Amino acid sequence: MLDIKFLRENPEIVRQNIRNKFQDSKLPLVDEVIALDRENRDIKGEVEALRAQRNRLSKEIGGLMKQGKKDEAEQVKAQIAKDAERMEELDEREKVVEEELKKRMMVIPNIIDPSVPIGKDDSENVEVMRYGEPVVPDFEIPYHSDIMESFNGLDLDSARRVAGNGFYYLMGDIARLHSAVISYARDFMIDRGFTYCIPPFMIRSNVVTGVMSFTEMDAMMYKIEGEDLYLIGTSEHSMIGKFIDTMNKEEDLPYTLTSYSPCFRKEKGAHGIEERGVYRIHQFEKQEMIVVCKPEDSPMWFDKLWQNTVDLFRSMDIPVRTLECCSGDLADLKVKSIDVEAWSPRQKKYFEVGSCSNLGDAQARRLRIRVKGPNGNYYAHTLNNTVVAPPRMLIAFLENNLQADGSVRIPEVLRPYMGGMTEIRKK
Repeated sequence: MLDIKFLRENPEIVRQNIRNKFQDSKLPLVDEVIALDRENRDIKGEVEALRAQRNRLSKEIGGLMKQGKKDEAEQVKAQIAKDAERMEELDEREKVVEEELKKRMMVIPNIIDPSVPIGKDDSENVEVMRYGEPVVPDFEIPYHSDIMESFNGLDLDSARRVAGNGFYYLMGDIARLHSAVISYARDFMIDRGFTYCIPPFMIRSNVVTGVMSFTEMDAMMYKIEGEDLYLIGTSEHSMIGKFIDTMNKEEDLPYTLTSYSPCFRKEKGAHGIEERGVYRIHQFEKQEMIVVCKPEDSPMWFDKLWQNTVDLFRSMDIPVRTLECCSGDLADLKVKSIDVEAWSPRQKKYFEVGSCSNLGDAQARRLRIRVKGPNGNYYAHTLNNTVVAPPRMLIAFLENNLQADGSVRIPEVLRPYMGGMTEIRKK
């Protein structure tokens, strides 16, 4: 959510930002916000004037009564009563205006960073850098679910009977590999100075609307029937929510946290849910990282966060690349975002395995995450990034470590988490 003062003073910047995000339907919101803001300030001004007049008139009543001017005193009392009715009317109107103002402000997109490329959708994202040499072996690589099933490691049919499409049973060595990757990612981030956290897996609606746009919320979140609770789509939501309504000491910043959680997503939209495979699913597990920091430090932390994911994947011998997300691919709260994509030897292309985002002070404004500094209070900046999200990450892992005989090599960094195993072999 933007600072109303910024919008008031820079309406054309806000309009151009909306155009840059190809959301022209939101352009009228700027004028509507300006009009509502003006009315809101007029209401407050009139209420303040009436309150001052009431205080002045109240003092006059006593003097008039002492002078025996009862009729004049009654007239003043009548004026005070009339003013009180007007103040009550204004109070009611103020609530309506502020609610309408907030509703519109919540859907106006955040101001994107000047470095963000302008483009309509993810097809216009820009490759930044490649890490590691993409390799296509001289033997055929099966579809990822076939690789998993060859080790008796995946059961989609049973999951479909139990929960429907978009769920899975991981079994045996594949399940162990899944847990090993999560454990390794946890320790990887702890070694980089992040504090490990296991957060609540459900959050209230005020946290949901604080961390994401209404469009994202509708497409992603599962609501618990009869309660003000939602299943988290990523632990970032719960982790940022941890700081709701807090005043933080500047000297305590930054907060750097890495969290484990299951994640639940409706995956509503054009992509749909696969009946075969575990690429796009309703339930998965993830290691996440978040940072709450001073505004001037957020660009530095942004670069550190996506580099962590690159380094993690490279430590497991998986080639990756980074993509700068264009303006049209950025969610409304994001200032800047970089996707990390892993190489798929089977498809001979890269696919997304993580996303790093700087949200500026958008989430902090919505959740009232403030910092007490030497020159006054201000809103913190928040950032988040995927460390690793199996089972999607397992697709890249299995394809890049598959050997000609059908076995899967275990990189050295994962072996301690796999009981010393150097490879997974068919039973």
